[in-house]
Amino acid sequence: MKQPSRRMSASIPDLTGMNMRKKEKRLASYIIRGGNRLSGNINISGSKNAALGIISAAMLLDGPCVIENVPDVADINVMIEICKNLGAEIHRDSESVLTINPCTIHTHEATHEKGRSIRGSYYLLGALLGRFRKASIYMPGGCNFGTRPIDQHIKGFEALGATAHIEYGRINVQADRLIGEHVFLDVVTVGATINIMLAAAKADGVTVIENAAREPHIVDVANFLNTMGANVRGAGTDVIRVTGVAVMPGGSTYSIIPDQIEAGTYMLAAALSRGDITVHGVIPKHMEPLTAKLDEMGAHIDVGDDSIRVWTDDGQELQAASFKTMPYPGFPTDLQPQTMVLLCTAAGSSRMTESVWDNRFQYIDDLKTMGAEILISGKMAIVEGGHQLTGAHVYARDLRAGAALVLAGLVAEGTTEVDEISKIERGYENFISKMRSLGADITRIENE
Repeated sequence: MKQPSRRMSASIPDLTGMNMRKKEKRLASYIIRGGNRLSGNINISGSKNAALGIISAAMLLDGPCVIENVPDVADINVMIEICKNLGAEIHRDSESVLTINPCTIHTHEATHEKGRSIRGSYYLLGALLGRFRKASIYMPGGCNFGTRPIDQHIKGFEALGATAHIEYGRINVQADRLIGEHVFLDVVTVGATINIMLAAAKADGVTVIENAAREPHIVDVANFLNTMGANVRGAGTDVIRVTGVAVMPGGSTYSIIPDQIEAGTYMLAAALSRGDITVHGVIPKHMEPLTAKLDEMGAHIDVGDDSIRVWTDDGQELQAASFKTMPYPGFPTDLQPQTMVLLCTAAGSSRMTESVWDNRFQYIDDLKTMGAEILISGKMAIVEGGHQLTGAHVYARDLRAGAALVLAGLVAEGTTEVDEISKIERGYENFISKMRSLGADITRIENE
C-alpha cells in the first residue's frame, strides 16, 4: 500500500552488516609494516563527493558534456554503470576524463542493482525528477555509521509539487509540474541540498533553499550546473536560489575540484608519521579547518597557491588537542577517524566530539586492538596519547575508518592486516601506489 513519505520515517537501511562481512572480508587485504617516516609529494585526485553529484547532474542536460578530473574509484565507477543503465552514453577518454551524452536516456527508473551499494545514487532522484518529472531508485547504501534519513530530500521534492512514496525497497517521486518554492531544511544536509538543487534546475520559477549546506562539493555541483546553462546563485552560503530553465544545452567542459578528504588524509599521514609530505593540486581554503588544528598541535605548515606542505622536526612531539566535527566550514566528519589516529600519537589527553553521525566511533574497537587508549562517552571520545600502537588484524568498517586503520598500521610496531579493503577503494584513487611513493611499506594481497 502506498503511503505519503511525510507519514513515515524514510531512512537508508544498513546494507553492510555482519553477513556481508563474512562473505567479503577475505577477498583482499592490505598488509602494512609500520615504522617508516613518510615523505614526498602527492597529486590529489578529483573530489569523489563532487563527482557523484556532477555525474548525476549531467543526467539533466539536453546535450553532451566533458567532465575532467574524475577520480577512478569504485563509487564513481558504480555511478557510471547506473547512468549507462539509464541509457546515457559515457566514455572514459582518459583515466580522469569522461564524455557524457544524456540525450539517449530512455527511463526514469535508476534501478540497477548496484544502486543499493552507494549513497550517492540518490542524487539521481533530483536529476531524473527534473528531467522526466518522475524518478524511481532503490534505497541507497554506502558506509554504515548511522541512520541517514531522506525525509529532507522528500520534503524539498514535495515543496516543488511532487508526491513521494516508498514501496518494495524503492523510492518513487512524481510531479505533473515542478514549481519553484521556498524550502527550509530542518537540518543542514549535503544530500538534500544537492538533490533539491538538481530538481529545481528545471522547475518553473525560483526555488529558495534555506539552511542549505555549504560544503565545497555543493559549490562545485552548482558551478557545473551554471556552466551547462542552469541558473544557481548562493551556493556556499546557507541560502541558495535556483531559477529554473527549460533547456540546459550542455556542450561545455568542466573540471572537478580536488578531493578535500584525500588531501587531508595525506596531510594527517605526514603529521602522525612525523614525516614531510606536500600535497599538490589542492584548494588551500578548503583545508583550513585541518591546517589550523595541525598548527595548534605543533606541526609545521607551509601553504602555497595550490599546495600544502606538512612536516615535523626529528623527534618532535605533537600536542594534544580537542576536535568537534561540524558541517563545513567546521572540521569535517570524514577526517574524524584519521585524526583520531593522530591523537593516539600526541602527548597528553585529547578529545574528539562527533556531532554529525551517531555511530561513527565503531572503528575504535579496532584501534584498541592495536593498543590505543580511548574512552567513549556518548558523542565524545577521550584519547590518552603517546602510547605505541602495535600491529593487529583489523577491519575497514567504512571508507574513512578503513583509511584510518591503514594510517594506524603505518605507525604501529610490527605488521597490520586490514580486511574489507573494498570499502577503502571506494574513495581513494591509486591508494597503494601513492602510499608507496611516500615510503609506506604496504601490500595488497588477494585472499582465497
